[in-house]
Amino acid sequence: MTGLFRPRHRKLGTEFSGRVTSVGGGVTAFRPGDSVFGFSGHGGNAEYLVMPADGPIAPQPEGLGYAEAAALPFGAISALVFLRDIAKLRPGQSLLVVGASGGVGFYAVQIARHLGARVTGVASGANRDLVLGLGAEAFIDYRTEKPTAPKTGFDVIFDTVGVMDFQAARPLLARDGVFVPLNFGVGDMFRALASSWRKGPKMRIAVSGDSRTDLDILARLVAEGALRPVIDRTFSLDDIAAAHAHVEGRHRKGAVIVAVRPDSDGDRQRTGPNVLQEPGKTVSRVA
Repeated sequence: MTGLFRPRHRKLGTEFSGRVTSVGGGVTAFRPGDSVFGFSGHGGNAEYLVMPADGPIAPQPEGLGYAEAAALPFGAISALVFLRDIAKLRPGQSLLVVGASGGVGFYAVQIARHLGARVTGVASGANRDLVLGLGAEAFIDYRTEKPTAPKTGFDVIFDTVGVMDFQAARPLLARDGVFVPLNFGVGDMFRALASSWRKGPKMRIAVSGDSRTDLDILARLVAEGALRPVIDRTFSLDDIAAAHAHVEGRHRKGAVIVAVRPDSDGDRQRTGPNVLQEPGKTVSRVA
């Protein structure tokens, strides 16, 4: 990620869920046996992690298994921060989510609905029922349709997969609309700056953080029934290369999970109409 000629961190994985095995002296917020989830920064694809007690780690949402909890942090917090803080999405506004069935997009649909927005999701036709079931009011199959804006234009366009640029987004935006790409390059930094000086639609770029506060918000949204994880597939750690290849294919329906210790005990798998997943146990996620 930030190495010059080789990866800076050889162990991948930035988010996890698992069980506390021990705590350091003076730690009172967690106890051995607690189920937790959060961000590791790097090295999440491992049997054991050492995390600071005051870092981005929180009690696992009640009722979720480890796989479901591991599917939450990156995608859900990215959607929350980009919509709430960067786009400043408000109740009643219209939102176009590009990549609405991906690892960030399916959370964006749910969180936008929770914030009171009207959501149109863009994904492949095979994911229509999934996206509409998550709360989108309208759906666009990118393979057969081009996005068209409502009469007044979209208030916000959130590109979660890096397939739309500002030039393509501008005609679809309202006069004071905002284009927010999850992925951006150096050129986008200048385009965003230039748009801030001009009248008309704006482009805003940023990087989402990771905090205990936002993890607690996710847990609350899960408890309220406003947010649920969607799991596409679960891979074993031995098959992690295949897991990454699957993610890079851009045809998944939700999160891709790595089961670091598939034989571990204590995993609480929840099933039912509000959970889409394949069986498996996990402590980390690919994307």
